[in-house]
Amino acid sequence: EDLFEKYKSARAKKADIAKQICLELTVHTMIEEEIFYPACREAGVESDMMDEANVEHDGAKVLIGEIDAGSPDDDFYDAKVKVLSEEIKHHVKEEEKRGGIFTEARRKGLDLDALGEQLRARKEELMARFERDLPAPRTRTMTAPPLEQASA
Repeated sequence: EDLFEKYKSARAKKADIAKQICLELTVHTMIEEEIFYPACREAGVESDMMDEANVEHDGAKVLIGEIDAGSPDDDFYDAKVKVLSEEIKHHVKEEEKRGGIFTEARRKGLDLDALGEQLRARKEELMARFERDLPAPRTRTMTAPPLEQASA
């Protein structure tokens, strides 16, 4: 949230802030998909809820890829950052609301403290690895090829 607020009010260095947003969210989606979501599924957290979370991640990954490959001078760049911010706010709200993934994970007896330690360790590893270059976004639920630019 802080980075999105910084971006919104920035006059200069918008590209640097956007790159940091992309890095943070790329690592976040990776650690959730590698560690947290599989643990939740294994514990029996509702599959529809988990499927929606994966689709939300994939939507964010598409925008992250666009932002990372673009520049603040590009058409729609600011709009992409804003929509990404809104998607992330929605995603966090869905995970943290009563009856959301975290509530269900606790109810199913997952050790969230132990999972948190695993997540932190993997985050540190990935942040160091991707500090310079992000990996290409890899979606799990979206299979359509990139759309062609519409011609005038």
